[in-house]
Amino acid sequence: MNIKIKTVFTVLALASSFSALAAEPIKIGVSGPYTGGSSPMGVSMRDGVKLAVSEINAKGGVLGRKIELVERDDQADNQRGVQVTQELINKEQVVAAVGFINTGVSLAAQRFYQEAKIPVINNVATGSIVTKQFLPPEYADNYVFRTSANDTIQSAMIVEEAIDARKFKKVAILADSTNYGQLGREDLEKALAAKNVKPVAVEKFNIKDVDMTAQLLKSKEAGAQAILTYGIGPELAQIANGMEKLGWKVPMIGSWTLSMGNFIDNAGKNGNGALMPETFIQEPNTPKRKEFIAAYQKAYNPPNGRIPSPVSAAQGYDSMYLLAAAIQQAGNTDGVKIREALENLKGKIDGVVTTYEHPYTHDDHEAITRNMVVMGEVKDGHVIYAHASDKKTVLREKTRK
Repeated sequence: MNIKIKTVFTVLALASSFSALAAEPIKIGVSGPYTGGSSPMGVSMRDGVKLAVSEINAKGGVLGRKIELVERDDQADNQRGVQVTQELINKEQVVAAVGFINTGVSLAAQRFYQEAKIPVINNVATGSIVTKQFLPPEYADNYVFRTSANDTIQSAMIVEEAIDARKFKKVAILADSTNYGQLGREDLEKALAAKNVKPVAVEKFNIKDVDMTAQLLKSKEAGAQAILTYGIGPELAQIANGMEKLGWKVPMIGSWTLSMGNFIDNAGKNGNGALMPETFIQEPNTPKRKEFIAAYQKAYNPPNGRIPSPVSAAQGYDSMYLLAAAIQQAGNTDGVKIREALENLKGKIDGVVTTYEHPYTHDDHEAITRNMVVMGEVKDGHVIYAHASDKKTVLREKTRK
């Protein structure tokens, strides 16, 4: 009798442990700058991810388990990014991650996910090299994915807007001194060279610089008809405000970061007319976008209803749905299986930026292609479509090379 009772207790204990295991949440790392000059991007991305997770969990989660986000502030600092990535892997034991806002942080830290065979989806970082760090033949498999428009796409669009659409013959480049700014500057120079154009001035500035007079004077004296930019919000605002102080106004055409709230707010009227490539503009022009914008505003109540960085929020939201779909398809939380599922996703995933159908392959980890990106323009505190034709054509699907 005692043996039977012990057997029953053993079975019950095992059943209980298996049940507890099955109910354990799926831990996903989400890292970005939640403080400092890059925080509009980081906070918006994180909030977009959280919004997606709340929706997924409300529908039962993934594999019958809830998703648990483990958040870390990397402060847009490369070494801090390395530290929090190692902590997410070794201490928190996340099965996958989303995030990385700053290209420099991504390039410094994502190698630890690669070594651990843990998939990471870069949902804001745009440096062209980000998804190319770990390619064959040196690496059989790449664990780095992306849901943002890389700088090869953006630099080509910036140059086409300046040279082809607006017929400028003389342009200057102002880029910050970070990896993001300098890699973007290189991409701009390549795109200009493809059109046999050499910038009349190439100037650098540092994070937290508040006086761009020297850089702007060199550009003005060289006859620049437009300023092409690669930087983040606060410093970009100093460029716009610096032109006002000099009494010299030429168009600013730059990377997507000209849509950041801290550029728009700090530049005020001086920011009007700034142009940038965008994967998402905060207009409810599809049912999914209308639903997303309303849900974000309800959850976070941003001032004036404007998402601090709409692009970051939308790409963060979509990255989480792609990752959840991959985990569901993989049937478990093994990193290798999740990567394989991401590379061969079945069915369509309804996102804010687009509807994703087979967004990745083994050799292509870029979800966004050129045809999905439009030009935005700052107007009176908001970003609008720069070209009416773009507003009419939304949710373009991926084009294969």
